[in-house]
Amino acid sequence: MSGQNKDSARKKIALVLGGGGPLGGIYQIGALRALDEAIEGVDFNDLFTYVGTSSGAFVAANLANQMTTAQMCRIFVKHEADVHPFQPQIFFRPATREYLKRLMSVPGLFTKACSRFLENPKDQSFLEALTILAEALPTGLFDNEGLNDYLQASYSLLGRTNDFRKLKRPLYLVAADIERGESVCFGSKGYAHIPISKAVQASVAAPGLYMPVEIDGRHYVDGTIRKGMHASIALDAGAELVLAINPVVPVDVNAAVQSGTMEPDMLLNRGLPNILAQSYRVMVHTRMASGMRVHEQDYPNANIMLFEPSRNDAKLFFSSVFSFDSRRIVCEHAYQMTRQDLLARKDELSPILAKFGAHLNLDTLMDEQRTISTSLYGEMLPMYVARERRKRSRVKQGYLNRLGSSLGNVAERLL
Repeated sequence: MSGQNKDSARKKIALVLGGGGPLGGIYQIGALRALDEAIEGVDFNDLFTYVGTSSGAFVAANLANQMTTAQMCRIFVKHEADVHPFQPQIFFRPATREYLKRLMSVPGLFTKACSRFLENPKDQSFLEALTILAEALPTGLFDNEGLNDYLQASYSLLGRTNDFRKLKRPLYLVAADIERGESVCFGSKGYAHIPISKAVQASVAAPGLYMPVEIDGRHYVDGTIRKGMHASIALDAGAELVLAINPVVPVDVNAAVQSGTMEPDMLLNRGLPNILAQSYRVMVHTRMASGMRVHEQDYPNANIMLFEPSRNDAKLFFSSVFSFDSRRIVCEHAYQMTRQDLLARKDELSPILAKFGAHLNLDTLMDEQRTISTSLYGEMLPMYVARERRKRSRVKQGYLNRLGSSLGNVAERLL
């Protein structure tokens, strides 16, 4: 548990977090809280190294910046904010400038289409000529600059930093250079000067949903377009035990219906966003599983413990990050599922943990009455709970945030 052991870095225990959109981040926080409580001898704020992609970059950066799992639960799930209240709407602010820029290009594009058709009408039909109007589509529906602003303010607090080079332990955040088609590891040599907040913003920029993030003249998007998990970064750094959390798992509809977490035909009846979301999950999870098999061959002496949702559980798939109840339910669900997973795999995991001076707290895992809130307030709140600030922020939301919330409900299905 955090604060009980300061040798996690010396033991070369690393944490690798995958993507999954905002709700994937909430899932990871719940799973991490369960791991933090159940694994004695591991300090999750003092690990050998941290690797994060997409929403995992957001969570990993907070851990490396000495934010505990309990604090993350209170701030991002229970909405008990400190001096920088967290609003999920920062993930879904419409890219209004991009909309206007593209809208202003329509007359010129239309004129160009007409000119091309009139110059050579036998080459293509008028409708085919009009396909040039596709250039008027925005490069992203949302602008996540608000996330950068939020993290900049959060990491300015005492004891935190927005500089990779000043962190206590190495942090690596993965994004993809969209123009080169290559993965970039922020925090590594040549990229350590980039602010952590900007690296997180780039890593979570899912293509099509968010505008590519410009950094030093290059444009970056979500790192999961290359790989769902980047455990090799931690292994190449010398990690001997990798704790990995992957929230991106395709739902098995038949199994989910039998388990009672979704209705028959629910996936198809809710339209295109759910089909795209399921397709994305299949693609990412397949590549992740393939990568794990490669790691077993390339790093035969390494130990990787993977934690992820069950495929027969649709709770994460159909939840909304804008709903306080949904965030609380997903986090609690991740917490309980991870506890059950640890207990079911205790015979497999215990010998591995023992090699690193750690062990499972079976009393905690076997406590059937335990919830995520049971020990959540055991550590003192670092700052006040700003209830009045939350009330004022609700009044100031304005039109753009309300619009972002509406569009975000659709976008979530694509994450």
